[in-house]
Amino acid sequence: MAAIGQRARAAARALALAPAQAKADGLMAAARAIRAPPPAILAANEDDLAAARAAGMSAALQDRLVLNEGRLEAIAGAVEEIAALPDPVGQVTESWERPNGLRLERVRTPLGVIGVIYESRPNVTADAGSLCLKAGNAVILRGGSDSFHSSRAIHAAMVEGLISAGLPADAIQLVPTRDRAAVGELLAGLGGNLDVIVPRGGKSLVARVQAEARVPVFAHLEGLVHIYVDKGADLGKALSIVKNAKLRRTSVCGAAETLLVDRADAARLLAPLVTMLLDEGCAVRGDADTQAADTRVSAATEEDWRTEYLDAVISVKLVDGVGAAIDHIETYGSHHTDAILTEDAEVAERFLSEVDSAIVVHNASTQFADGGEFGFGGEIGIATGRMHARGPVGAEQLTSFKYRVRGTGQIRP
Repeated sequence: MAAIGQRARAAARALALAPAQAKADGLMAAARAIRAPPPAILAANEDDLAAARAAGMSAALQDRLVLNEGRLEAIAGAVEEIAALPDPVGQVTESWERPNGLRLERVRTPLGVIGVIYESRPNVTADAGSLCLKAGNAVILRGGSDSFHSSRAIHAAMVEGLISAGLPADAIQLVPTRDRAAVGELLAGLGGNLDVIVPRGGKSLVARVQAEARVPVFAHLEGLVHIYVDKGADLGKALSIVKNAKLRRTSVCGAAETLLVDRADAARLLAPLVTMLLDEGCAVRGDADTQAADTRVSAATEEDWRTEYLDAVISVKLVDGVGAAIDHIETYGSHHTDAILTEDAEVAERFLSEVDSAIVVHNASTQFADGGEFGFGGEIGIATGRMHARGPVGAEQLTSFKYRVRGTGQIRP
């Protein structure tokens, strides 16, 4: 692992000076390699899936792992989209001149070497590798053991793209072992060669990273996502959005986990929403009012309000207006993504202003909580902290900055 860190540091120094076109060319070549026959990546993914099935992995977790032709095309397309983005490195974000004639400017620079620790999703190998490269950073990827073969195959395609563009192959490295000790070495900073750690996974992974890391962390906490349906909300719109937010893909971090409904309009809103969810195969755990709306609803416990199900399960509760909804979200939420469905612009603005989450949504599905949907091409994760980066972390968020000062002989009196 020490050698991996040293090679990454050398690659980062080269990447910091790499032309924007070389990085774009490398990513375009990587996308072609991801698509290239024979379908080595799909074959590798089938090996991972066979092991997952044998281990009794749930269907929801298998969905996070599975690749098919459509998802593989989406991965390649995301790499191409990142390649086409403006290069953030060297961008001057502000410039000014002092009375003494000094000219100053703030310019974007790479972070250096980024470590990414993630779990089942093999697409993170391409997303994280591409975004780090675009921002001039070397990256060390430590994928989950469940996606070991898939990640290796995608990584091979990424390296093929790097080499074709004359970029250092060590710019994107994949930890070549499933040994958990490798995570500890990453968290320790690889002898000073690691600049940032990005955890992308469940609560236990993020908690360990935050507790043990000796380098800065872009925290990506669980997606305990809420939707609040306000009185007077358009019922047809609400039914469509709640269905999509919960059930489009239950295993993603932007999937809704708690539905809050305004008590003032519960007679019109609650039963249709609950019945729709149940009829679509989603288990509902609710308060007493929600249980009264449909006999199929089971009782919610205190723990349900704190649970990220990542499955076809949702908790439902009546609240006394937008203030109570905001209080519930502040008490139980993870500051990831939360949404309001309302036709009242004033109420919407209050929710958008007061809910302290990385992403706050009005009248749209929470499953748009994704860097690709934000126009970032992809994401390395969704940061739920408040320092440096917040929300989908794209190429721009993977840069720092420095000040350049130009003078004509000035000295300070």
